[in-house]
Amino acid sequence: MTSLPEEPQIPESAQGPRVTPATGRTAPTPRPVPGPRSAATPRPGHPGPGPARPAPPALRPRPAPPVPAAPRPAGHALPQEPATAQLQIVPAPSDGALDAADEAVDLLLDSGRAPGEILVLTTGEQHPWAAHELTFGDAAYWAQHASGEDVFFARAADADRCASRAVVVLAVNGGTDASTRRALTVARKHAGALLIVCGDPQKVAPMLGAGV
Repeated sequence: MTSLPEEPQIPESAQGPRVTPATGRTAPTPRPVPGPRSAATPRPGHPGPGPARPAPPALRPRPAPPVPAAPRPAGHALPQEPATAQLQIVPAPSDGALDAADEAVDLLLDSGRAPGEILVLTTGEQHPWAAHELTFGDAAYWAQHASGEDVFFARAADADRCASRAVVVLAVNGGTDASTRRALTVARKHAGALLIVCGDPQKVAPMLGAGV
């Protein structure tokens, strides 16, 4: 029978001191020692150092609400200056004022003006077109004005029955100075954008310069 070799015996002095636990107590389990904590790793329940939070923006004071303007009483609108029509003078003698007015109308139509935008007034005798249309009766004549589809011819003395139009052509073909002044006043009142006066400049210009 072969005997196993005996294990070498280690002397007790080489094994180091033995720690004999106290009776009835277990040796405590050694805790791991934590390593160094980086600045980026915060402690539980505590914010890390990290970058500082930006301070909240300062609250801007709210502007006071605008005070509403007091309502204007009804029927008191702001005054508005009346628009002034452009003025043109076409030199023409008294007996050639109608022809000058017809030429002015042709130029207006050629430039794109609608016929219903033009009103022709005379200070003396009627325009031949008006004289012809009146032969069919006064009602038929003024009905054409009311339709507003074509150029309308009338005496300046009857202009109060006419509505305003964008362009008024005044033919100074007769009448007294007083009637011419009244005609200029009426023509200006009825002209929305342009007033063309066909007549003698030496007679008409002083009247216009007087603020007529």
